[in-house]
Amino acid sequence: EVHLVESGGGLVEAGGSLRLSCAASGFTFDDFDDFAIGWFRQAPGKEREGVSCIGSSDGSTYYKDFLKGRFIISSDHAKNTVYLQMNNLKPEDTAVYYCAALLKLAAPDCRPRGDYIHPLFSWGQGTQVTVSS
Repeated sequence: EVHLVESGGGLVEAGGSLRLSCAASGFTFDDFDDFAIGWFRQAPGKEREGVSCIGSSDGSTYYKDFLKGRFIISSDHAKNTVYLQMNNLKPEDTAVYYCAALLKLAAPDCRPRGDYIHPLFSWGQGTQVTVSS
C-alpha cells in the first residue's frame, strides 16, 4: 500500500554531486501522521546502513555524523517527495541507495532496523550511486 520510488542515481566523479529523489506512490504525506522518511544505503558485501532521516510533517532532520555537511535531506510536501542532495561525493559513498517509510519515533536513530519500518512499507529496488576516483 505504501510505495516509495527512488531515482536520481548514476555515475559521478569524486567531488561531484547528485540529488536523489524519493517519491510517494499511491499515497500522500497527509494520509498518515507521525511517520518519517529515511535514506539508507548498501554497498556490496556490506550491511545496509542509515544515511539521513526526516519527519514527514515537522521536517526534523537527522544525519549520520560522518555525512553531515556533505548531504542534505529535504522534503517537498506538495510533491510528496523527499530529496537527498549529495555533495562532495567520495568513492566510499558508492552503494545502492534506498528510501523507506519509518515510524516517526525511529527517525533520530535512523537505522534500517526491522522494528523501525512502517508496517505498511516494504523495501524497493533502490537507485545505484557510483562514485569514481
